[in-house]
Amino acid sequence: MNVSPRGPIFNRRPENNIYRVFLYVILIIGGLWIIYGVFRGDIEPVGKAIPTPTRAAVSYTDEGDAHFTAGKLDAAITAYGSALKVDPNNASVWAKLAQIQTYSSSLITTDEGRRKALTDALDSINQAKALAPDDSTVAATRAFVLDWNASVDVSDDQAAALLAEAEQEAVRALTLDNTNTLALAYYAEILIDQQKITQAEQYMLQALDRGQNLVDVHRVYAYLLENEGLYSQAIEEYDKAITIAPNLTFLYLRAGANYRQLAFTSPIEEQRVALYDSSLAYFDRAAKINAQLDVKDPIPYLSIAKTYSQLGEYYAAGRNVQKALEFDPSNPDVYGQLGIVFAHSRNFEGAIPALKCAIRGCTAAESCDARGGCGPTETGVEVKGMPLSAGTVVYYYSYVSNLAALSRPKSNQCPEALQIIAEIRATDLGKDPVVSQILQENENICALVGSGIIVSALTPTPAPTSSTRVPATPSATPYLSPTP
Repeated sequence: MNVSPRGPIFNRRPENNIYRVFLYVILIIGGLWIIYGVFRGDIEPVGKAIPTPTRAAVSYTDEGDAHFTAGKLDAAITAYGSALKVDPNNASVWAKLAQIQTYSSSLITTDEGRRKALTDALDSINQAKALAPDDSTVAATRAFVLDWNASVDVSDDQAAALLAEAEQEAVRALTLDNTNTLALAYYAEILIDQQKITQAEQYMLQALDRGQNLVDVHRVYAYLLENEGLYSQAIEEYDKAITIAPNLTFLYLRAGANYRQLAFTSPIEEQRVALYDSSLAYFDRAAKINAQLDVKDPIPYLSIAKTYSQLGEYYAAGRNVQKALEFDPSNPDVYGQLGIVFAHSRNFEGAIPALKCAIRGCTAAESCDARGGCGPTETGVEVKGMPLSAGTVVYYYSYVSNLAALSRPKSNQCPEALQIIAEIRATDLGKDPVVSQILQENENICALVGSGIIVSALTPTPAPTSSTRVPATPSATPYLSPTP
């Protein structure tokens, strides 16, 4: 019989399966495709971080515009700064940033703070000029920034040089575009600061013809009227500016300061009270805007304090300065203002630590003593004293006067007073007739104290009276430096 041969028991004969071969080919081709895709960047490796979407510069710019319209200058500055991190070559945004940094300087009380804000503004506008040297708006804004830089504590020569450069920029802006209304307004502002009032009026009239819808046109015109002593007309122009930009608090501050100036010079008691009330109304509005925007601004309370001081109501004035310190407890200028108010209210002992914080600085514990004690929710802070300058000399000689006045042979504070007198006399500030007279009087007092004579140096000064004023509760009302 025929028997089929036996197959292999332990080893199978190799077999070629066409389906398996096809599968291998597909896998090989797929692998090569993946490797090639990774190499080209079409396919991301597993585990690679997913990129975060980048926010567009225009988004930050729109946010800055919204903050500026709302009156939140610090927030606007932050937003424009973010826009420039994304798009650093945008000259228009650099110019906007410089403009708002300049405005913000009017809401800072210390010379050092104002100088920094204006220096930052100048840096920003210089960036804009480097990017767009032939842009008329950039040139006009740079003229504006230079002009305000001339107003900080600089020498007469520095101020003159800054104003001359500002004038050149304004002229260049008008050469680049003779229809630039802002350039006309800023040129007029520069001419006012150069005391070229007639020329300023000519350019201001041109700006008014073209720019009734521009805030700065009315602001500068109001400034021109202030310089001419036309405070009522200046208020009308500030009102027009406020209508255009109702959330810019520095406009309310300027209008209120003009009302205060009118009240200070009025010889009629009833009229004075009404004018002071109008001043307080503008200041109150500015403070309410700050409250709505959650802006912790001490200036409203400093202004109400100054207004109450002019009325002779020093207790109410002191309460408002103390309220300002709650917002800005490390600000030496505010301590200086509190010391002045304490001195006027006959609280000479309280004036000394406050004025010391202003000019010499003080520790955290001393800062609480200087503001009359820290409340349960307050903490003391270290305060850095302000250097001697035209803006701070009043605090220096006031400190001297209080030290000398309270000196006695057995409690002599004159050595410190005489040291500060020497510091003032070593500068041109000591040559001012009023300052020199104050220093001389205190030197005479200290000479008497040194010889063993007890001096009653400070005598009560009659204060203005008023029939209807709020005595103690801090009122929302501000102060703009410098004031008329």
